[in-house]
Amino acid sequence: MISATPLDFKFLDQNFLLLPQKSIFWIEENALIVADVHLGKVGHFRKAGIAIPRSMEQEDLAMLSDLMVQYRPSSIIFLGDLFHSDMNNDWGWFILWRDLHKDVEMILVRGNHDILHEQHYIDSQFRVHDTLKIGPFLFSHEPLKKIALSKTSEYVISGHIHPGVKLRGKGRQSVTLPCFHFGKRQALVPAFGKFTGKACVKCEDGDHVFGVLKHKVIAL
Repeated sequence: MISATPLDFKFLDQNFLLLPQKSIFWIEENALIVADVHLGKVGHFRKAGIAIPRSMEQEDLAMLSDLMVQYRPSSIIFLGDLFHSDMNNDWGWFILWRDLHKDVEMILVRGNHDILHEQHYIDSQFRVHDTLKIGPFLFSHEPLKKIALSKTSEYVISGHIHPGVKLRGKGRQSVTLPCFHFGKRQALVPAFGKFTGKACVKCEDGDHVFGVLKHKVIAL
């Protein structure tokens, strides 16, 4: 088995490990940062009669467990869209998983797909926020628009976009990789869930862009 190799990234005097599992380990806070897991999406599609392997979401939860064993975070910051839609049977799998990690603080920055009643999250011992400020950062599910961005002094870290970057070869071949994108005032974290797409992001001079391969993260 090939081991996954994180990439060290120092940003605003904070030390991040950018992980091939499309998440960030924040060393100073001993926190794992995860965006757009979209648990329940498989069940949502299966309920509609679309044949999607149920194992996909259990694999996502297993990967989260593996990261928790490896990095032993004291908290996980979920940047929204933790659960995809209305209540379905996949919530039961999630509750079983949560019970296995009762010693870890879990924080949800609510996303547009997090439509379950807040009491469900409270009963599962989640802290729920619309936005969250820690250190030099403001965590938000969606990137802030220019007007809102001008009103905050913190650097914004968000999900929602499912960012990707397209690499082109010398011929016509191309590939789109999930990516971490750190712009001038805000960053985008790739979607953690397997059952998600990618949207190519526009890069500007001075941006830090990191492509996610299967076993490592590369600076582009």
